[in-house]
Amino acid sequence: MASSRTLQILEAAARLIARRGVRGLRVEELAAEAGVSTGLIYYHFKDRTGILRHTLEFINDRADRYTTDRAADAEPLTPRAELEETLLLELQDLQVVRENSTAWGELRASAVFDEVLREDLARATLVWAQEVAALIGQVRPTAPAPALAAAGERLTALLEGLSMRWLSGGLRIDHARDLMRGAIDAELALLRE
Repeated sequence: MASSRTLQILEAAARLIARRGVRGLRVEELAAEAGVSTGLIYYHFKDRTGILRHTLEFINDRADRYTTDRAADAEPLTPRAELEETLLLELQDLQVVRENSTAWGELRASAVFDEVLREDLARATLVWAQEVAALIGQVRPTAPAPALAAAGERLTALLEGLSMRWLSGGLRIDHARDLMRGAIDAELALLRE
């Protein structure tokens, strides 16, 4: 469990990356945003790469919480409903979702030129696609593993694209959500054949 100071720094890093991009992330500005000293940032994260790696992990963990946490007394979802809810919760007009999705997009764009970040992002993307493939497998338990993996990759890639279009004003959120529902239906229909 990260300390409250570490979480404070990671929240500030996610905000700054969402607003200014990875290239715009300066340790001095991060320290001011988090209300801590630059020395404390270097103590916890060693260098800029450490900050980026931990911020990517923080963003993934935060997304996992808002897409999978349910009230203990909530009715269980059907596998189909759980798949849809998990994906559509990435398209919520909430500050934390906007910030997370924007920071993820900025980290992805920077990974094109940063091999270390590219490896970390590829690993995180693979885990996410595998999690979605597992949810699809609960809906279509007889589908072959390669088909489930491909469906998971397609749906997560589409979701990233829809999210960026929504965040940049190219799509209304309700339309992005409808497109995602249609893609889920199409993937599940393909796996039925």
